[in-house]
Parts: sequence; C-alpha cells; structure tokens
Amino acid sequence: MLSVQFGVSIFGVVITVTAFMAGLGIGSLIAIRWIHLFARPLAMFAIIESSIALYALLLPGILKTIDVWMDHAARQLSLTQWYGLQGGTAFCLLTIPACAMGAGFPLILKAAEQIPLSLGKLYGLNTLGATLGALFPLWSLPLMGWNNSLQVAAALGLAIGAAAWRFSRRFRPLPEVDAAPLRPPLHLLLFYAGVGAASLALEVGWVRLYGMVMLRTEYVLAVILATYLLGIALGSLLAPQSAKPWLLILPPLIAGGFTLASLWGLPTVSGWVERQEFQSLAKALWMQALILSLFTLPVTLTLGIWLPLLTQRFSNSNAGGAWLYGANALGAACGSLAAGFVGIPTMGTTATVATAGVALTIFGLSWSRPPRYIWLTLPVMGLWALPVWQMPPVHDLLPQTQGLSNDLYFHEDAVSLTHVIRRPDGQRLLLTDLQRMDASSDPSAVQIQADQARLALLLHPSPHAVLFLGLGTGISVIGSAPFPDLEREAVEISQGAIFAAHHWFSPINGNAMHETRIYRDDARHFLSATSRRYDVIIGDLFHPDLAGLSSLLSVQQFQRVRARLSDDGVFVQWLALNQFDTQSLDTVLRSFRRAFSNGRMFMDGMHLALVGTARESADAVAITQNLQRLPMSVREAATGDEGKWTWLGRYWGAIPDSIGPVQDEWAPFIEFRLPQARYAGELDLEKLLTGLIDRRPDTNAAMKSLGVAPVDHEAFERAYAASELIARAWVASLAGTDMESVRLTWLAYQANPHDRWIANGLADNMLRLLPQAVQHGLSERAALLRILRISPTDSETLRALWHLEQSMGNRQDAERYRSRLLALSPLDREAAAPEAHSR
Repeated sequence: MLSVQFGVSIFGVVITVTAFMAGLGIGSLIAIRWIHLFARPLAMFAIIESSIALYALLLPGILKTIDVWMDHAARQLSLTQWYGLQGGTAFCLLTIPACAMGAGFPLILKAAEQIPLSLGKLYGLNTLGATLGALFPLWSLPLMGWNNSLQVAAALGLAIGAAAWRFSRRFRPLPEVDAAPLRPPLHLLLFYAGVGAASLALEVGWVRLYGMVMLRTEYVLAVILATYLLGIALGSLLAPQSAKPWLLILPPLIAGGFTLASLWGLPTVSGWVERQEFQSLAKALWMQALILSLFTLPVTLTLGIWLPLLTQRFSNSNAGGAWLYGANALGAACGSLAAGFVGIPTMGTTATVATAGVALTIFGLSWSRPPRYIWLTLPVMGLWALPVWQMPPVHDLLPQTQGLSNDLYFHEDAVSLTHVIRRPDGQRLLLTDLQRMDASSDPSAVQIQADQARLALLLHPSPHAVLFLGLGTGISVIGSAPFPDLEREAVEISQGAIFAAHHWFSPINGNAMHETRIYRDDARHFLSATSRRYDVIIGDLFHPDLAGLSSLLSVQQFQRVRARLSDDGVFVQWLALNQFDTQSLDTVLRSFRRAFSNGRMFMDGMHLALVGTARESADAVAITQNLQRLPMSVREAATGDEGKWTWLGRYWGAIPDSIGPVQDEWAPFIEFRLPQARYAGELDLEKLLTGLIDRRPDTNAAMKSLGVAPVDHEAFERAYAASELIARAWVASLAGTDMESVRLTWLAYQANPHDRWIANGLADNMLRLLPQAVQHGLSERAALLRILRISPTDSETLRALWHLEQSMGNRQDAERYRSRLLALSPLDREAAAPEAHSR
C-alpha cells in the first residue's frame, strides 16, 4: 500500500514497521492494565480479531477517499510536508488495528492460564504464524493482486475470531481481581525496550542492504521479514525452562557478533546472488532466504530467547511477559524511526546496522550483570566494526559485472543509494540501489538518452516548455539543445542523481544542467502540486519491476500527466522492451490508452515510445512545421542527423484497444507479474518483437494516420520499410540465424541509410567480418574507411583506424581519428590518456 506513496525508498518500510510496533506496544500496555476485569478474555480476543478483519475490508475504500484528498493537498505542500502528511496518515491508519493486535496478546496470555502452555511456547507459535503470514504474499499477490489478498487475509481473521468465540465457551470464567498485575522493574523494561529499538533498527538496515543485493521487488520485504520472524519463533519455542546466568550473558554476544558478521558477509552474499541463474521466482526466493538465514538466524534466535527467559527470571508470570512485550514493541517503534530517518540518512546503512549490533550487546548485557571482563568484548566489537562501517565498493558487491570498476561517487539517503563508477575503459555508469543501471556514458547509450527528448520535441509543432520526469545523468536533456527558446525543467527525487548529473556526467551532458531547472521531488507529487502546463512531457526509462516504481505506469499517473499538458501538448513515455513480457506490456498499453485514447507507438531501437497528445494531431505536419521554424544550421541536429522521415518511419501504429487488466495504483499488476515472468524465462524479447511486428499497420494505414502528403509517400515508405527490416533483423539475431540477420540489415540500409540503428548494425557486422574482407584482397584501411562511411560515429571503427595509422607511422592521420573518437566519447580512457597525445 505504502509503495504507492513512497516507491522503492525505505520510508514505506519504516512507517509500516513503526506503526505496527507502536500499536502492538500501546495495545499491550493498555490491555495489561485492564486485563484483571475480563472474566472471559478469549471472548474479548474474538471480538478484537473480528474487528481487525472488518477494518481491513474497509481499508481500501478509506485509502481511495484519502488519496483524492491527498492529491488536492499536494498543491499547498512541499515534498517534505507531503511525505510527512502521507506518512502521518498511514501511521494512524495502521496503528489502529495494530493497537487491537497488541491488546490481543495479554488476553491470550490470560486465557492460557487455564492450560499448560508457557509464554515462550505461545509467543513462539504466534511468531511462527507470523512467518507464514509474511510468506502469504508470495503466493497471493501474483495470483490475485493486492485487494483480493487483503480480503483473503480479512476472511482468515474473521474465521479466527469465530473460532476463538466458540472455544471461549469451553473455558470457565476467571475470577475478577482487584488490581492490575504487577509490572517488572522499570530498568528491565527500559533495557528490553532498548533491545527492541536495536533489533528493529537492525531489521530496517537489513531490508535496505539485502534488498539492494537481492530482488528489489514487492517480494523482498516478505522474504526478509519471514526469515527474521522465523528466528524469533524458533528462539522462543526452544528457550529453556530455567534461566541460568550464562543463558543471559551469551545471547547478547551472539547477537552483536553475528550482526557484524552479516556486514562482513555482504559482498559474499551479493557476489553469490549475481552468479546465480534461478529457474523460477520461487526458487530464487527460497535460495536467497536460505543464504540470508545463515547471517540473520543466529541474531533472531537470541531475540526470541530473551522474552521467555526474562519473564522466568524477573517476573515468573504471563502478565510480566505482556509488560515486557509492550515495552519491547514501543522501543522497536522508536528504533525503526531512528534507523530510517536519522541513522541511514546521516551515517549510512552499514553504519546503522553496526551500531544496532553493538547496541544489542550493550542492552542485552545490562540486565545480566556479567563479569567485568565480558565488557571488554565491546571495544573488540567496535574495532571489528570499523572496516565495515562504510558501504563496500561496487567491484566487491558485483564482482562479475563490475569487478574491475572504481567507485567515483557514493550518496545514500532514505530515498535511494546512488553510485557513480568508472569502468576500465573510462566510461561512467550511474547505479541506483546498486543493481539498477540508470545510464552510461557510452556513445551508443548517449544517443539513446538524447533520442528520448528528440522524438517528443519533434512531434510538437512549436515547443517552448519541456518537462523531464526523471533526470538520470542529464544526458537526455542534450537532445533538446537544438530547439530554440526552450524552457527546460526536470523532476528527480534522488539527490545523488542530481549531484551526479551536475558533477560527474557534465562532460557528456554538455553542462546542460546549467540550462535546466531541476526540482527534487516525487513525480506524482510534482504533477499534483504544479499548476503549470507543458508543451512536452517526457517519461524517463526505469525498472518497472521494482517495488513502487510501476505506479509511474499507472492509469492515475498518466491522467496526472495529461492534466499538465498544454492544449497541443505531447507526452512520451519510454519503455525498455527487454524489461517486459507480452502480458505486462499489454497491461501498460491499456493503462496508457485509458488516459490517451489517441495514443500511438514509436520504436527507437529496443525502446518503445508511447505517445499521447492532448488532442488529435497529424504528426508529419507537426514535425514539418517544427523543423521549418528552425534555422537550417540546426535542423539536422534536431533529428540527430537522421532526418524527419527516419523518425516518422519508426511509427508502430495506434495503441490497440484490448481486454485485460490495467495498472491501477490501488490494484497494481505488473510489479507482481514481472518478477515471476523474469525468472520463468517469459521475458522473451524475440517473442515480444515478433508480436509488435505482427500488429504493425501496413504502409497505407500508417501514412493516413500520420498525415503524410502524397508527394512524400516514397520517402516515408522507404523509412517505414527500413525500420521493420531492422526489427526483423534483430529477431533473426535473437533466434540465432545470423546470416539472415546480416541480410535483413543490409536491405534495411539500402532502404534508409540515414537510420543510425541500421548503420550501426551494419557497421558491427562489417567489423566482425573484417578478417574475411582482408583475406579477399581488401586492405584493412580501405575496409575500415568503408565502415566509417556507413557509420561515421562508430567508436570502434575510429579506434581501429587510429591504431592502424599509428602503427604505420602516420601520426597526423592517427591524431585526427583519435580526436574524433575523443569528441564522440570524452571519457574514453585510452583516447584521453596523456600518452595517447605523445604517440
């Protein structure tokens, strides 16, 4: 639920955990004061459990009503205020049922006085059930979605309430007593509250760390929470009946030691996950849960042991256990808040986890009164924590893909982790949350990012204001450079990405950030809050299977965008085809069509552009008008030197009307579907491309839709045919029929030599066949020059010519090719090296 508001950030986790633990603590402490008045505690528990279930059934309707109000409130609030309002509202909505759950624990303990079942066994069974509950979403969410899963859980709650009511009749009424049960010593409650604070700070930190290296989906929290609860359940169930002194001393040392071990083992876990190729989502989750347990289970076992041991040692009554439970839960709420809003933003996640581990040891030893020499373990633990205080470098966390990289920049806050790394060839990568590559400085990647702006701006007859939803490296902004009198604005929630665009990618984005007004904001909030309307809005590429991000492809988000378009405005949402299966892509298309009934598709390489306009428009006319108003000197640059017909030839038809689910913020689909599709091998790019080719309209229908004038039919037909031929060439390559791919690429080039994708593909083929060309009598220089004529910006061809001329002693020609390579790729380490100039 909270991922709608907070996306992938730790906010949703913190607010959820804080609300639940605060509610459990408050409910338990209130109930223990009144427990002596209830003659039938199990009957009261039945009423409470049924009430919680009924509340859960009402919750979606409450949320939808509040969401409308939130959108209106966003106009008067800053991002921080908006997050605060949302977080506070969510906290209240979740604390209400959590208080009732907390009150249920003393009631069960009171009822259990009539049966021979210890507090440890009750608490262990309850937490074991919680483990199963945490795993329930792994089955229910992809099968039935969020709303139906909630209804099933509520139905289960009603069944439990009914069963508890029936069984309450089998118990004799308990006699009333005059006073509430005596509470344990205050210092004990405070120490155990400290354990709760440290343990939940630890859980929040583990969610960030292991979520970063594992599957960043809706399922990660379920896996981490289940392993966490399983350890507590087993510890409580296995707790010995007698609290011997050493049993109180040993657990704190184990908890602190294994917490630090989890940090030392993080690179090992990350490298293991990177190397695995799982055959299904279920296997991936189970295997990751298993390896996660190796580090977390020893810690959580000790957390489970403490409650029954402390109850035996200092209270010896179930009522005392309820007091301890309430104090621990309230401390846990405070620890969650401290970790999410203080520890992680100021110290970082690894430092927060290390601090939590040391704090667990200190609070755990405080009530056991150990020998003085035991306290000497604390400075040893501190020294052991120093090497893992900071986040490990990327080359340690991703040894396969980034093993030879160097970290240039790292930023962490409660929203995300941002890395800028340099590969051995000198190119820079922007990584968000480690596994998500947002952008690269590679020449081909630069063109892809620039194209995001080019298409959108070309389709508007006279754009004056453009909004980028997502900034990344800022490279996409350079595609807007040729368009005069253009006001550029961008919305980016990651402070690390904003800094990186300004300082680490400025050689590539041409310092375009100085000409762009950047808002650090959530795209949803910004669109709800601003009253400005834009001629062009561009939705950046992102990973839709990450928790919360799919809401950027929801019906509601597309409707917000439409409300911010000018009368003749254009919106383009980019999708990376390799991230979708057919079912998920169709879901996004249906969602887009709900907001833009005139939606169309264009395909640029392996990226699909969903184009929506505020009103009907003939795109050929719009592009022609737009280019005619530009000075001759920049017209070619505006199209990326590909010409208007190349861009119009990438038209892929109107978005079809189909039957099936849509991506709704309150009924999400694709973030549950995509992880399963990925691990089941259903992200089949060959199949997806084939389906898109099959549904593409014929040439006549395309010309009619785009408003192509009769005099331009031939130019359009050639570009239109070329774009389909290159797509078929990609399908052939994916199918393993390389010679067919080469043949189709050559035909595509003959139809439209201006298409950069086609020229690059042909150049790649020719480079691969270069040895054969030399064997047939063509000189290497002549072959390379032929490739360069086809693709003047092919970096590897320029590199090969530079090396060839250099080896032959032609220093002037060699320097010319090196300079062209450096202009194309300013961060290329070889071309920019000082010795390259001297050579």
